[in-house]
Amino acid sequence: MRKKWILLLAFILFNSWIYAQTSTPDAKQGNNIYALLTPIAIFFVLIEIGVELVKKKGRISFQEAVANMGTALGNQTVNVLVAAGVYVTYGYLWNHYRLFTIPLNWINGMILLLSMDFIFYWVHRWGHKINILWAAHSPHHSAEEMNFFVALRASVTQRLVSFLFFWPLTIIGFEPMDIYVMSALHLFISFLHHTEYIGKLGPIEWIFTTPSHHRVHHGMNFRYLDKNYGEFLIIWDRLFGSFAEEKEKIVYGMYHGPNTWNPIIINFHYYILLWKDAVAAPYWWDKIRIWFMPTGWRPRGLPKKELQEINAENQVRFVTPMYQGAKPYLILQVIFGLYFVLLIIQENTPWNIAERWVGAGLLWWMIINWAGIMEHKKWVLSSETLRILITSVLFIHFQEWGIISVQGLLSITFFASCLGWTLYFFRPNAPAVVPKIIHT
Repeated sequence: MRKKWILLLAFILFNSWIYAQTSTPDAKQGNNIYALLTPIAIFFVLIEIGVELVKKKGRISFQEAVANMGTALGNQTVNVLVAAGVYVTYGYLWNHYRLFTIPLNWINGMILLLSMDFIFYWVHRWGHKINILWAAHSPHHSAEEMNFFVALRASVTQRLVSFLFFWPLTIIGFEPMDIYVMSALHLFISFLHHTEYIGKLGPIEWIFTTPSHHRVHHGMNFRYLDKNYGEFLIIWDRLFGSFAEEKEKIVYGMYHGPNTWNPIIINFHYYILLWKDAVAAPYWWDKIRIWFMPTGWRPRGLPKKELQEINAENQVRFVTPMYQGAKPYLILQVIFGLYFVLLIIQENTPWNIAERWVGAGLLWWMIINWAGIMEHKKWVLSSETLRILITSVLFIHFQEWGIISVQGLLSITFFASCLGWTLYFFRPNAPAVVPKIIHT
């Protein structure tokens, strides 16, 4: 029992520290909050990788981890748009329609966090019940395992959709950037729930959302579908009848998933399904309302889709043949990608706005190629070769490094090595390997 209370105290102290860091004037500058939290999240990812290497439970698969990381890096570029949208729209509401002016101190900060958590509970619940909202949220649920990499697998449209519902907090009197920063803290709290290496936490389970609760939320088991929406507090689920306790082995994923590592398809898979149904629907009214109907609803004239439960005995994990030599190459690219995205979202880099947008495009090109490498696509050789050449030139230029500088020479060496590796291992007729999936 003492261990449970120590964990609870550690949880509160850690989140208090994060809150203190994110409440500073420097942190409250749009994208800086994500530049602050990203290294902390990566630290936890590395800790879990270390535990996995020691325990060898098979809870982190290489292909899904890379796909999750790629999706996360792409999503970071969207946070720029979210910050701009919050600043403009919420700023207008705050300047013209606010009832009070609420400064962000410790007490008001907790009120804001709890208010956001209550609103998010309902947004999250609607996100599982309404087609267009599920289209935005479902990429996160398409992962077939539970670890900190999955926490990073966020939809590019989810953040935009979420901020459609937090505007009442601006009317009440919370500043837009305070809401944006607190939403980042709220998101980071939910990040900590995504692991199988933390069991049940005793008394904490009654109030706070824990990894056990959130594992249930990600389950495809029929008894776990649409349960445990709470991100910070589980009491909302207990109050509103959506709570379920973790009792049987959980199978992760979503029905009719994307079955690809491509971040574009992962992000827009369910939109595509809805669009196909809308096109096929015989009645115009059904073509329109399908986007706003409950998940599972089918237009008149289209066959019903019956779900057969997927459980631990009949689940077939998605895995694809990939190029030999892919693992060391992709690990190196993920490390570079982390550095690359920080250059895009941090304020104190030499990159101007135009260069950040170009960098975002190069980043998306890179993570799409990761999927091609893991799916042994024939177009990888030409696409990755061209990407490396263009990225190397623009990267050195954006960083304002001369070619004969130390940084420039190191960059040329890195990109030349990537090019040589690509030309040798990623030829269309190069051999493939199939990763093994083991989960205990």
